[in-house]
Amino acid sequence: MSLHELINYKYIIASVLYSVIGIIILLVSYWIVEKITPENLWKEIVEKHNVALAIVCASFMIAVAIIISSAIHG
Repeated sequence: MSLHELINYKYIIASVLYSVIGIIILLVSYWIVEKITPENLWKEIVEKHNVALAIVCASFMIAVAIIISSAIHG
């Protein structure tokens, strides 16, 4: 086996492209949630140390990431 057979650049490029698209979708969805909530999420979590909101925000990001990975892997 040659090195070219072991490393297929098509799959590497596709993986990087899907990762970038997934991160963009995650950021857009976070921005949408930020706009529809009454308070500033970042200010509540960082400055006021709202642990419950941090847990909800983290679970939202994990859920969206699972949905994105399912859509990418088909």
